Amino acid sequence: MNPLMINVIALFMGLMTFSVLLGPALHLSPLWPTGVIVVSLSLVTLDTARWNAQGTTLLLDWWAQRWPQHRQRVLHHEAGHFLVAYLLDIPITGYALSAWETWRQGLPGQGGVWLDEPAAIASLSPSQVEHYCTVWMAGQVAEALVYGTAEGGKDDQAQAWALLTQRGVDPQSQVQQATRRARELLRSHWSAYQALIAAMGERASVSDCQTCIQHAILSDNS
Repeated sequence: MNPLMINVIALFMGLMTFSVLLGPALHLSPLWPTGVIVVSLSLVTLDTARWNAQGTTLLLDWWAQRWPQHRQRVLHHEAGHFLVAYLLDIPITGYALSAWETWRQGLPGQGGVWLDEPAAIASLSPSQVEHYCTVWMAGQVAEALVYGTAEGGKDDQAQAWALLTQRGVDPQSQVQQATRRARELLRSHWSAYQALIAAMGERASVSDCQTCIQHAILSDNS
């Protein structure tokens, strides 16, 4: 099942439990919370069918963004993607740190770093496939380096797994190698990563973020 729908169902189950426990104390008819939940689930189903769950994504992300730790995890995750893409010379066209920012850019999803991917990604050379997989795994690697565990990155891993399977190579070993490469790149450019986090936290432009990486690398080498 789609993780987004799992979150929605969990939310509505929590609301149902809450209404059952407090309904009598608030003198609420048992039909009232049931009706609200039925209508809400109907709206979620319509949103999923017609708008690819974008409305639900915006709502859940708005709620998640209320928690500073979540915002910081997203920032560190996306900065990992950004830095490794830069180090591997993969063009970056933009980034977003929330579903709202993504929606304002006219794109679906909860956020991310946008890469200038070729139209026929299946035609990539083996080295290019290696680079893209490393970038895709860098988000959860960065998150794990900072927090000890990674909450995000399942979609990134699935993307790498699908491409590698399509190419006829062993996805498990290749994803493991990509994870190790991402970890090595992040650890060896940690000051650039920290500088990038500060820049992305201020919503600096892509070019300004790249400049701050360059300055940090030059500073380390001087």
